[in-house]
Amino acid sequence: MSESNTPTNGKTTIAPDVLLNISTLTAMSTEGVSRLSTPPGGVRRLWQRGHQSEGVRIEVFENMVNVDLFLILKPEVNVRQVSRNVQKAVSRAISEMVGMSPGKINIHIEDIDFEEV
Repeated sequence: MSESNTPTNGKTTIAPDVLLNISTLTAMSTEGVSRLSTPPGGVRRLWQRGHQSEGVRIEVFENMVNVDLFLILKPEVNVRQVSRNVQKAVSRAISEMVGMSPGKINIHIEDIDFEEV
């Protein structure tokens, strides 16, 4: 009888909190990001699909992850460049860390942190 080192067929499930944490930590580690902001919404937010935490909202459709990030940036940064860097970093992190397809990575600049100056 020989032993096989091949795994059996099975299923891997990624908890939404894992995707929220990956998105949060990746955005916060991007140069120019000061902190996350509370997503706007009020009552409308209660009826939306998806999962959210402070500053991040995700929706998963099959194997595709859409992310909305609500950011407060550091002063004197190029807003467009920081936004693109966050999009690229979050997209790469989702793809490489959990093997899911990144969909839309929407960046919402909520404020500039002038208190830092």
